Amino acid sequence: MDTLLEVVGDISGWLWGYPIILLLAGTGLYLTFLLGFFQFRYPVYIFKQTFGSVLKKPKGKGTVTPLQALTSALASTIGAANIVAAIMFGGPGAVFWMWVIAFIGMAIKFSESVLAIKYREKNEDGEYVGGPMYYMTKGLNMKWLGVIFAFALMIELIPSIMVQGNAVAAAVSETFKVDGLYTGIAAAILVSLVVFGGIQRIGKVTEIFVPFMALIYVGAALVVLLMNLGKLPEVLELIFTYAFQPMSAIGGFAGAAIGEIIRWGFARGLYSNEAGLGTAPIAHAAATTDHPVRQGFWAIVGIVVDTLIVCTATAFVVLSSGVWTREGAMEDPSALTAAAFTEYFGSFGGILVAVSLVFFVISTIIVVVFYGSKMAEFLFGSFAGKEIKVVYIAAIILGSVGAAKTIWQFLDLALAMILIPNIVAVLLLSKEVKQLKNEFFTSEKYYLKDIKKDDNAA
Repeated sequence: MDTLLEVVGDISGWLWGYPIILLLAGTGLYLTFLLGFFQFRYPVYIFKQTFGSVLKKPKGKGTVTPLQALTSALASTIGAANIVAAIMFGGPGAVFWMWVIAFIGMAIKFSESVLAIKYREKNEDGEYVGGPMYYMTKGLNMKWLGVIFAFALMIELIPSIMVQGNAVAAAVSETFKVDGLYTGIAAAILVSLVVFGGIQRIGKVTEIFVPFMALIYVGAALVVLLMNLGKLPEVLELIFTYAFQPMSAIGGFAGAAIGEIIRWGFARGLYSNEAGLGTAPIAHAAATTDHPVRQGFWAIVGIVVDTLIVCTATAFVVLSSGVWTREGAMEDPSALTAAAFTEYFGSFGGILVAVSLVFFVISTIIVVVFYGSKMAEFLFGSFAGKEIKVVYIAAIILGSVGAAKTIWQFLDLALAMILIPNIVAVLLLSKEVKQLKNEFFTSEKYYLKDIKKDDNAA
């Protein structure tokens, strides 16, 4: 068994090194060119159509509001650990490459969500459902590929939820000295109350939950920024200088060559915003919208929130505090966020990070249980979609006590089995994304009408 785990670890490590990074970066660049660099050309318009329209009644058909679809997708991506790992293994320069891949990844996430809306359908409960398995089946006429994607994601989520359950239990145990089993049971009950209410209840909960937890976390980081405005030029110099040159070892940081700096920035950025993974489109498919492209804009601002705001806030706190250079920092990179906030806020800082982590992880579990149930529904029907939720709820409790840690080793390999079919599908359907994008921006019903309204209002 140990030999098998070593082989799995080696294959996963190789796949999630340059092969998948090059696949995603290449796909993002191709789509960016194909779609005419639209994420750089229309940022003001995109923000007006998303956050600027929150108080307006959404146009078109759907099960949840566009904001609820976004917060549901964000709930499974927002977290602080990815950028800390990037800094510890790639140095401060990795932050720059994380920003670069965020802008490139916008084209992938936009394309996935546009296709999810185009090929969505209504299920037995009258809810709109969609995602990679639907655009593989209806857009490519490759149901077998959709089955592979759905089955791989459905199974992968069991160890994934165990890991998340363990993270909650560990954070609560370390900060509040509560037994992991009790935390696991409490988390399972909380998640059950939400997920058995379907996407509408999930949307209503995440609509409050996600902005609340993000504002508290980013707000604390902004306080740190204001306390250390003098260090901002120094932090920016670290990020930009070492984005293009190797960094030698310093304290707890082991040093990194330029290739590793780019690799870690790209890898953690993509891991953080899930561009290409095919999960976010499952949430966006339920949104009320009058055109696929309009919901695609919400997928773009998801990357802005997750990677450009939350991860950048974490990077500033960690780099300005200096905890990343301490001896032994490499041994437990995930603990550095708490150490950095403790540096500024004392024990309250540690509690803040622990509570934020619990919120981040619980919201992640809620949404990935929904994702898994949609996979089971696609494969076996509505009944199976409800039954699989029980399996996932049990996985929270098992993970909280550290059960079945062996299968956790298969996580990255399973993620690759989800990502590769999705990227293949997006590339094969990319001309349809371009056609929809051109239709939206040249039609009197959509972009041109919106621009006229803005001109009249001015």
